[in-house]
Amino acid sequence: MAELSGKKILLLVNNQGVEQDELKVPAQKLRAAGAEVTVAAPESGEVKSLVGDWDLGETFPVDATISSVDDSDYDLLLLPGGTLNADSLRLDEDAQKIAKAFASSGRPVASICHGPWLLVETGLVDGKTLTSYQSVRTDVVNAGGNWVDEQVKVCPANGWTLITSRNPGDLDAFVGAIEDQLTA
Repeated sequence: MAELSGKKILLLVNNQGVEQDELKVPAQKLRAAGAEVTVAAPESGEVKSLVGDWDLGETFPVDATISSVDDSDYDLLLLPGGTLNADSLRLDEDAQKIAKAFASSGRPVASICHGPWLLVETGLVDGKTLTSYQSVRTDVVNAGGNWVDEQVKVCPANGWTLITSRNPGDLDAFVGAIEDQLTA
């Protein structure tokens, strides 16, 4: 396990609909490695997760509202999936600004499953090679990205690193790539 003491990760989600393990597993593993993980959502309170976009999952505390965070305090942006979560987040203007700020400053972004929808919405997949949940493929391609079917894809194009994975089955590789990026 990588030593991530002093590293700060901003995890953006909607208050409802995030895929449970795509929030829970990275947050737990990265915190266990010493990173500070801030869960930010549009509203304070809690995040209600889903399992498989259908069954009710666990709830998680919100550490900060998206509109209140200063993105410059963070080393990496983490975007979990879940169809409802990602579809709502892609329309959140504060989330869009944060994603653009990470890319323009050269800081890494990690996104899994439907999470890349925010990056599609902001034009950030143009020129990038990435993976996602299969149903997001056409959106990625139409936005100028190169979609690949791989467990984890790390793409340094356009001056910033994008780490992507397909689904909860890829979480070990996804978290490993995040740890590698933060210790490089």
